[in-house]
Amino acid sequence: MLGRRRHRVRLKADTTKWWLGTLLLALLTISCGSGGGGISGCSMPVGVSVGTGTASEVLVVRNFTLIDGGDRAPVAQAAMLVDDGRVVWAGPESELKAPDGAEVTDLNGAYVIPGLINVHAHLGNTVDLVQDKKFHTRESVEKDLKTFASYGVTTVVSMGTDQDTIFPVRKEIRDSGTPSMARVYTAGQGLMFDGGYGGLAGVNDAVASPEEAAAYVNAQLDKGADFIKLWLDSELGTMPKMPPAITQAIIDTAHKRNARVLAHIFYLEDAKRLVDQGIDGFVHSVRDQPIDQALIDAMEKHGTWQVASTLSREAAMFAYGSTPPFATDPFFTRGVSAKTVELIKSPERQKTQAGNPNFKKFPAFLENAKANLKRLVDAGIPFAAGTDSGPPGRFPGYFDHWELELMVDAGLTPAQAIDAATRRAAMFLGAEDLGTLEPSKWADFVVLDANPLTDIKNSRKIRAVYIGGKEVPSINQVTGS
Repeated sequence: MLGRRRHRVRLKADTTKWWLGTLLLALLTISCGSGGGGISGCSMPVGVSVGTGTASEVLVVRNFTLIDGGDRAPVAQAAMLVDDGRVVWAGPESELKAPDGAEVTDLNGAYVIPGLINVHAHLGNTVDLVQDKKFHTRESVEKDLKTFASYGVTTVVSMGTDQDTIFPVRKEIRDSGTPSMARVYTAGQGLMFDGGYGGLAGVNDAVASPEEAAAYVNAQLDKGADFIKLWLDSELGTMPKMPPAITQAIIDTAHKRNARVLAHIFYLEDAKRLVDQGIDGFVHSVRDQPIDQALIDAMEKHGTWQVASTLSREAAMFAYGSTPPFATDPFFTRGVSAKTVELIKSPERQKTQAGNPNFKKFPAFLENAKANLKRLVDAGIPFAAGTDSGPPGRFPGYFDHWELELMVDAGLTPAQAIDAATRRAAMFLGAEDLGTLEPSKWADFVVLDANPLTDIKNSRKIRAVYIGGKEVPSINQVTGS
């Protein structure tokens, strides 16, 4: 599939080497971590096993350009050494000293980026543009995670419409370390106000008082939710908003247990209120109007993240009034069913979509979201990337690449967009072993046939995807769906 040359070796267990390798790896991580001198300065003696003490497969990847986040320059003619699913060494190939007999993959001049991280998605609830809680099963969740992985999205945060099926799936993935699908975090069941906007029917129970909200938060954290999610929105004035006393109770209860709270917002006034109350991040952009300096100053003061801007979500709101260009793009159609393609081409469905009384407002909401993201980025507010994919018309994996494109349309550079979806997303998660390809981190990476720094659409030219150093099926290898 890769036109590669491979040689395999099984290294024998050696406890002396294991302890020495572990010590060296720890020291290296301290000296060339995220604040170090760049990937070209991160090296360690090779030929030392840093595995678990059992037989370990070592992979050497060579002959590629490494694009690895932040302000680091790309490393041409790079190589990487992977052991037990983790990066052991990465840097110029001229400095590589590969173990004798290691499995070697020649990437023939490709480009390598870290696996993408989507910090706002929903899993397992939609089949052929119909969303229903009955669809949420272990199989449907894993299907979505495999679809994400096929598009180079190796970590996903499911944002508030999960059923408890998600917890054993997450545990098995984390226990594996080298899964065949995307790694997953979950916000469990998010909080919506009684009679208000948000959630999924039959999954999210509405709360009507601060006491109910506090109990709900504790129940989610007792289950093991990674984050708490709340919805604060009036659906363009058609529903009541969650009152301040309830949002404050949610934030305070979660913070007492060292958990972070993330919010769906739409209105500038609600964003300001939540920042003052201590919200940890927003999973959408403000969309009703341009943000002001007061919000920027407050977010800076409180350390509030723009976790996701979900530009592709906003674009999707008006994409289906006619047949969207991607309906015939193999990069899209390989990831969905034939029925889904048929539905989005349906004139009857398009007429229904275009008949939404707010349809003509949606393009302006997208433009507000783009401008507000750019202003926050320029102001130094921390940001990552997410799509809100999963509900009908918002497709796992494909939308991540559309999101990158729209971030660049908003004024970010391709490097900033990739950084948001890799290194910065890992920083938000607090995942020290994700987001870049440095020693001790999981070898989650995407092999591209063209340079995404010159054209962000080259992120779609996926040759291969690796999770924990193991190749998984990728979307451009799929012959049909």
